[in-house]
Amino acid sequence: MSLTAITSLLSSELKAVNDAIIRCLESHVAVINDIGHYMINSGGKRIRPLVVLLSSKACDAKDDDMITMSAIIEFIHTATLLHDDVVDSSKLRRGRLTAHRVWDNATAILVGDFLYSRAFQMMVTLNNMSCMRLLADATNVIAEGEVLQLTHRFQPDLDETHYLKVLRYKTATLFEAASQLGAVLAKQPHTIEQALRDFGLHLGIAYQLVDDVLDYSATNESWGKNIGNDLSEGKATLPLMYALKHASAKQANVIRHAIQVGSLDELSTIQEVIIASGAIDYTMQVATQEVEKAKKALNVLKASAYRDALHELASFTIHRGS
Repeated sequence: MSLTAITSLLSSELKAVNDAIIRCLESHVAVINDIGHYMINSGGKRIRPLVVLLSSKACDAKDDDMITMSAIIEFIHTATLLHDDVVDSSKLRRGRLTAHRVWDNATAILVGDFLYSRAFQMMVTLNNMSCMRLLADATNVIAEGEVLQLTHRFQPDLDETHYLKVLRYKTATLFEAASQLGAVLAKQPHTIEQALRDFGLHLGIAYQLVDDVLDYSATNESWGKNIGNDLSEGKATLPLMYALKHASAKQANVIRHAIQVGSLDELSTIQEVIIASGAIDYTMQVATQEVEKAKKALNVLKASAYRDALHELASFTIHRGS
C-alpha cells in the first residue's frame, strides 16, 4: 500500500483536517496569517495527523474529535519546525526557503509561539483532560529534546545511547502522542493505549533515522533541504557516528573536525566514507528493526483496514527515500 493508497482511505477526513487547519489559523495579525499559510501549504505529507486519524479510526473514536486533534498535532509540529529552523539556521524546508529567511528570526519564533498557544486553545474545546495532559507532557518533552540536542552539538564522541535519547525526545514523542490519542479519544483500555503509544514511539524513531540517512544520501531537490544540514549544525547523527568508528584514522579525523566546527568543506569526502563504511546500511537496519517493533505493537488491535494502513505506514517510513 502506497502513501497515496493510505491517504485515499481517509480522503474526506484529511480534507476536514485541512479545512480545520485553515480555519483555526485565522488571526487579526496579518503576518501570522502569512507565515501560518506559508508553512501549512508548503507540501508536507501530514504524517502525524494521518497517524491520529488512523489510530482513531482503528479505535472507533468520534469523527469531530479526531479531526480537531489531527489539526492540533499539525499545529504543534509546525511550531516546532519554525523554532527548529531558527535555532539551526536552516535555509530550506520542503524545498522552499525557511520562514525565518523569508521574514526574520524574531517573527518566525513568535509565530511558532502563536501556533503552540492556538493548539492549546483548540484542545480546550474538546474538554478532554486526558488529551490535554498527554499533549502538555509531550510538548514539554519535545522542548527538553531541543535543549538536549543543543547541548550535544559539536561533540564528535557522542555515543549512540545519547543520540537515541535526543531522537526519542525531539522527534518520536509527537508520533507517540499522535498514535496514543486515538485510543484516548475512543476511551480504549490501557492495553490499547500502550500498544498505540509503542507503535508511535518506534515509528517516530524509524522516521528520524531515515531522515538522518537522507541527509547524506539524497539530493537537495528530492530531499527538500540542504544536504549535510546536520553536519553544518555540528550534529553527530547515527550515520556519522558509525562512519567515525569504522573509518581509517585519517578519515575519522576529517569527520571529527567537521563535527567540531560544523563544516561542510569536506562533505563529499565524508559522504563517500559514510557509504563505504556501511553506515547507511547500518542505520537503515536499525530503522527497520524499529519499524518491525511498531508493526508488532499493532497486534492487539482488532482487524480493520485502518490497522492495516498503520502497518503499511510503518513500511512507508523505511521506503520513503527510495
